[in-house]
Parts: sequence; structure tokens; C-alpha cells
Amino acid sequence: MANVSKLIEKKYLVTFILVTSLFALWGFANDFTNPMVAAFRTVMELSNFKASLIQFAFYGGYATMAIPAALFIRKYSYKSGILLGLALYAAGALLAMPAAQQQSFMFFCFALYILTFGLAFLETTANPFILSLGAKENSTRRLNMAQAFNPVGSLTGMAVASLLVLPNLLSDERDAAGNLTFAAKEVAEKATIRVHDLEAIRTPYIVIGLIVLVVFAIFLFKKMPKTESEEMKAQGVRRAVKDTLSNLWHNHNYRFGVMSQFFYVGAQIMCWTFIIQYAERLGLSWAKAQMFNIAAMSLNLTGRFVGTYIMKFVNSRLLLAIFAIGASVCTLGAIFIDGMLGLYSLVLISLFMSIMFPSIYGIALENVETPDTNLGAAFLVMSIVGGAILPPLQGAIIDQQTIMGMPAVKFSFVLPLVCFLVIFVYGYRTYKNTAIQTVKS
Repeated sequence: MANVSKLIEKKYLVTFILVTSLFALWGFANDFTNPMVAAFRTVMELSNFKASLIQFAFYGGYATMAIPAALFIRKYSYKSGILLGLALYAAGALLAMPAAQQQSFMFFCFALYILTFGLAFLETTANPFILSLGAKENSTRRLNMAQAFNPVGSLTGMAVASLLVLPNLLSDERDAAGNLTFAAKEVAEKATIRVHDLEAIRTPYIVIGLIVLVVFAIFLFKKMPKTESEEMKAQGVRRAVKDTLSNLWHNHNYRFGVMSQFFYVGAQIMCWTFIIQYAERLGLSWAKAQMFNIAAMSLNLTGRFVGTYIMKFVNSRLLLAIFAIGASVCTLGAIFIDGMLGLYSLVLISLFMSIMFPSIYGIALENVETPDTNLGAAFLVMSIVGGAILPPLQGAIIDQQTIMGMPAVKFSFVLPLVCFLVIFVYGYRTYKNTAIQTVKS
């Protein structure tokens, strides 16, 4: 029984470490891209709404490719899915070079769209793969442990943005009052600045593209253990796609989980993307504002490890509900508290968001049968489209400047507040349902 309760069995340890590295890789892409929204807004002279189309392209790629990724993995293997995902990731990252040369915002959007085809493959593969590497009763904790390394990649992406890119953007030059001066410059000077800044934005994508190719080579030559679903497939045990879809649709816990994941990812991207606009209103430069994003991600990383430990003693569903309440309270602070205290409240939200993604993911798939896991994982990855749909809505609100006498950037955080309330309901209802089932048994 000791082996059954182990979080990570020795035979899976190397595979667990390699697959966990993928979480850091897509974390880098996510959180290097978020602060670039403000940069593109200025250097390409866009509205907040148009600039946030970067997020629409980035997270729209998940929605487009999640189901094809699941069907590909269903036909072949987890390893094949990882290799194709890494290849697409590298291709999209390297497309940043011609995008910068063309000085085309839409080309950048296209490059990120292709990049997230790769991330969709990686997330559709890595999350259920981690769940399968050991005892089912520990699967949610194991996924939280692996996902704890996602913020490591995110912090790296943020650090690169704040230390190497944003401080070197000439379009972020400000006057004595803290206002941007780019819009007032001559056309020729703007063109020179645009070339410089787009090259600065491009370079980290090229570097990460080359790193991803190295990781591709490692996975190409590494033999992966067969999971239960792959062993069943080898034995000819298959389930028709329509039967899988029917099973998933009639699984209320799973269906509500997909919806909750949609709102969670939307809330996460809104809180991390528009923290710069929130801080900018207080007179902070992009680089200084990004330091608050790094603080937020550091809290998120801390919360992920602490939350994983607490799950040894507290039901993951109940903990999800408690953290959703904490996030809601902090969001109210960001909306109604003025000055730096409001910004601190916004940063603190990330501590409570820490366990949400892997917990919702694990809880939703907990009662899904093994043959249905790949497609089940795909719809959960597809729900990341919340990060494509909700940020542009928030950007449109921010463009209004003021709403009901309140700065629009503060009022806009009503959207994440609604998202956290949905997550609270999911955590609380699934906890109550589990408690009822335990009593009956």
C-alpha cells in the first residue's frame, strides 16, 4: 500500500521531471506575452481593445487545436503529441523574426497563433500524462506539483520582459508628468523607434524557439512509459468518439469543470495583462509596473507549493472554494481601494489563483473513464479560450476611461470578480457532492 500512496513512483520519476519541464516552457510563452500587450499598444498605436487581440490570437490557438491534438494523441501516443507540440511551438516563436521585419501587428498575432497550436498539443498531452503517472487518489496533488513549475517559466518570462525588453523600449519614453511622448513624435522618428522596439520584442521569441528545439531532441530520443490508456489502445480496446462525447456531456462534474476553467483562465489573463494599465494609471512606467507582475507571479508560485502541501490535509474541492473567496475579496480591493493599496490587492489575487487551474483540471477529470481522458483533457485545454475572449472585453471597458464616476481600469476588474464567484460555486458544489457520496457509502 505504501507504493500506491506515493505521489511519484520511482519508475516514473525521470519521465515526470521531463514532462514537468514542459509546464515551465509554456509558462514562459504565456507570461512573456502578457506585458507585450501594453508595448504593442503604444509602438503600433493601437487601442487597448485592439492591442488585447494579441491575447485573442494567443489563446485562440488553444481553442482551435485542442480537439485535433486530442484526436492525434488518441491515434498515436503521448510522446508523439509532445514532439508535434514542441515543433509547432518552435515554429511559431521563430516566426517572430519575419513579423518584426514586416512591422506587422497581424503577423505577430499569426506567429503567436501558430505558437499556441504547439502549446495546445503540449497541454492536452502533459496534463493527463502527469495524472496517469501514479495512483489515481494522488492525481490532483501530482498535477498541482507539476503545475508548480509553470510559474517558474512564467517568472522567467516576466523577468526577461521587465529586465531585458521593457526598459529598452524607446516607445516607453515619458515626460516629467509621467505621460508617454511617443504619439507626439515625428513620423520618421516613430518609424526608427518602431524598428528598434519590434526587434527588442522579437529576440526573446527567437531564443526560446531555439531552446524548444533542444528539448524536442531530448524527447525524440527518450523512451516513455506506456500509460493505462495506451496499453488499452495496444490491446485494441477503443471507444468511439461519439460515445466519449456522450459520456463527457452527461458527467456534470466534468461539464461544470470545463465552464469553470474557461472563467479561471479568463480571470488569470485579465489580472496579469492589465496590471500594467492599472499601475500605469498610478504613474508607473511599464518596467516598474512589470515588477508588480513578477511579485504577483512569485506569490502564485509560493501558493502553488503551499497549496499542494495543504491538500494532504484539506479536500482539494474545499480548498478551491476557499481560495476563490480569497481571490474575490482581493478583487474587490482592486476595484474599490484607491492608490497603491488597490494595486497591492490586485497583486495579492495571484496567491489565491495559484491552485485553481490544476485543481479544476484534476477535479473535472477525476471521474472520467480512462478511454475518455484524452478528449476530456482536450475540452479542458480548449476552455483556455477564456483567455482569448474575456481580456478584449476588459480592454474595451478600459478604453471608456471612466464608468459610473470610477476609473474604467478599476471598474473593469468586475469581470475577474464574476469569474472567481463561478469558481467558488464549482469548488463548493463538488465538495458538497463528494461529502454526500461519502456519507452514503
